[in-house]
Amino acid sequence: MSRKNNFEMKKLLTVLFLVTGFIGFAQQKSIDQRVDELMKKMTLEEKIGQLNQYTGDNTVTGPLTINPNKQQEIKEGKIGSMLNVIGWKYTRQYQELAMQSRLKIPLLFGLDVIHGHKTTFPLPLAEAASWDLKAMELSARIAATEAAASGIHWTFAPMVDISRDPRWGRVMEGAGEDTYLGSKIAFARVKGFQGNKLGDLDAVMACAKHFAAYGAASGGRDYNSVDMSDRMLWETYLPPFKAAVDANVATFMNAFNDINGIPATANKYIQRDILKGKWNYQGFVVSDWGSIGEMVAHGYCNDNKEAAEKAILAGSDMDMESNAYRFNLAQLVAENKVPMSVVDEAVKRILRKKFELGLFDDPFKFCSKERQEKALNNPEHAKIARDVAAKSIVLLKNDNQILPLSKETKTIAFIGPMVKPKRINHGFWAVDLKDVDSTYIVSQWEGLQNKVGKKTKLLYARGCGVEDMSKAGFQEAIDAANQADVVILSIGERWNMSGEAKSRSNLQLPGVQEDLIKELQKTGKPIVILINAGRPLIFNWTADNMPTIVYTWWLGSEAGNAIADVLFGDYNPSGKLPMSFPRSEGQIPIYYNHFSTGRPSINEDKVYKSAYIDLPNSPKFPFGYGLSYTSFSYGDLKLSKTKMKDTETLEVSMTLTNTGKLAGEEVVQLYLQDKFGSVVRPIIELKDFQKVKLQPGETKTLTFVIDNEKLAFYNQALEFKSEPGAFNLMIGSSSSDIRLSANFELIP
Repeated sequence: MSRKNNFEMKKLLTVLFLVTGFIGFAQQKSIDQRVDELMKKMTLEEKIGQLNQYTGDNTVTGPLTINPNKQQEIKEGKIGSMLNVIGWKYTRQYQELAMQSRLKIPLLFGLDVIHGHKTTFPLPLAEAASWDLKAMELSARIAATEAAASGIHWTFAPMVDISRDPRWGRVMEGAGEDTYLGSKIAFARVKGFQGNKLGDLDAVMACAKHFAAYGAASGGRDYNSVDMSDRMLWETYLPPFKAAVDANVATFMNAFNDINGIPATANKYIQRDILKGKWNYQGFVVSDWGSIGEMVAHGYCNDNKEAAEKAILAGSDMDMESNAYRFNLAQLVAENKVPMSVVDEAVKRILRKKFELGLFDDPFKFCSKERQEKALNNPEHAKIARDVAAKSIVLLKNDNQILPLSKETKTIAFIGPMVKPKRINHGFWAVDLKDVDSTYIVSQWEGLQNKVGKKTKLLYARGCGVEDMSKAGFQEAIDAANQADVVILSIGERWNMSGEAKSRSNLQLPGVQEDLIKELQKTGKPIVILINAGRPLIFNWTADNMPTIVYTWWLGSEAGNAIADVLFGDYNPSGKLPMSFPRSEGQIPIYYNHFSTGRPSINEDKVYKSAYIDLPNSPKFPFGYGLSYTSFSYGDLKLSKTKMKDTETLEVSMTLTNTGKLAGEEVVQLYLQDKFGSVVRPIIELKDFQKVKLQPGETKTLTFVIDNEKLAFYNQALEFKSEPGAFNLMIGSSSSDIRLSANFELIP
């Protein structure tokens, strides 16, 4: 191409770019104009209606408010959104009522699509164990496709709360204890839910929750208070929410807890100053279920009227289920306690999303029987769910190399309360599809049947219940074990022992399950322990005495097939723990990236050290830990420089080799330690990771880049800055298994 032609082509591309940008700007202005035009037509009562959200009657996910006039209020424009209305038929029925209102403003339909719609994926905490961002984005993409085809516009996910306390039942909804990993997962899941753009038929609005610091609830008790420094808030708990904003998340949900004495629902600092101010967030904020009215019980507000005033002034736009706005906002405006401009701002944020979704152009665009049936019966979704589930399994022990099992094994005894039930594999927060039976869920028993050939005999015994104290079934289990070449024992906590309002003070294996393990051990048979749970559990005797342990979490509708894939080596486990597993409840909160002390305990030295006298400081299983059927060696660490300025980057390279006999994946984790700072820094912090698949004998060179953002932190003045000084760089297979290390210096 001649220089002249090349110049002309560049000119044309520039013009096209400018035109495209102008069109996009014009379309955005068009939505704003449409919002403004509609606002001029609305009465105050109709505006307040847009801020009011009710639940449907079929599914309840909080304390239910009985309202026999719900349908009439929709016709009168007094309801802007509904949650827990599931399916094209029911969402259409409610939307038809909204079309009878004076201004025909469509309803928004929200639902807790936490880890799948019909096709259920592993619990979010389990997915986090995959450390596979593409897989997590894909699972959210499929969940959005199915939900949107079922009339849903909006999911109340992802939960991006950082949590260091496994007593808190809602750890199952999040990504664990680490801010860096949690931020990456928050971004991926928002992108998955929202797809290319809002308004597409396979996209739903995501909701970053719970804003903020809910994961630090005191004592691990749900809905409890949070007391923390601003620096801890900014450095540990806010970054995943900022990552969601960077991913253009459509909505936020505030939290039930108070933060330093101010309920999150009325916390101007986090909602007005940070979210809508410093971060310039343009979406809207919904309260959690009834959280506005609950500020009365907090002792922060005298009544619902005062709660409504404080909530909307602080930046809570939509009231879920407390009726505080509905009954009080008009009077508050009349009394000049709430400026009309504040109400208008909240209404505009909500209407803008309804326009972006295309609901004003076609209120029924997401209500399609044909599209719902096609999406809910797509066989590709099950294949992907099976793959994601396998990636989420964590191999904790395989001392005697019992795993992977041979498909030629003659007799297998599959024992335990989790073996044959189907629904339990969904875990907590699964969507209750009343029109869909559970036959599509693959039980663990069915997964094993699907995997082994006709030459393998399967024996079953329940052994005991999850929480039963009866040992009546032990003998049947022992008899089955004695006939088998291998025993697989599936135990854990009940499927709904983790989740909202499921805090536990005792994290031990419930009932007599560990007693059953002890009895089966006496048979001398090889035993594989499967632990099903939504949180880290404590099982010290089992961990110390049983050589083969697989943490399966709750894996969703393809659980049985995924577990069988891992047990028989069709998938080599690659999961790594996103939370530290404590030895005792007395260690909680426990997390890997803690500060040092003036008297650190080194090598469990306890004499006048920061230590327990009755157990080690270390967790039973550390953050980032997980085994494989193969082995990996780390080597040839190289730094492009040993000194860098804050305007520069430092390149780190190393080699990873599969030294075993099977193909497998390794999560290579890069940690940093800022050795000295103006405030104390964690002893180790995750700053990057790569998941790499290698064939036996294969070697790959991995490259990481260290920039100033990875070195910066919030100082005492809450300035996010790096400080010159020495850094320790560590690369390893877990936070406690460092294979390579080097030092470098940040210079002025």
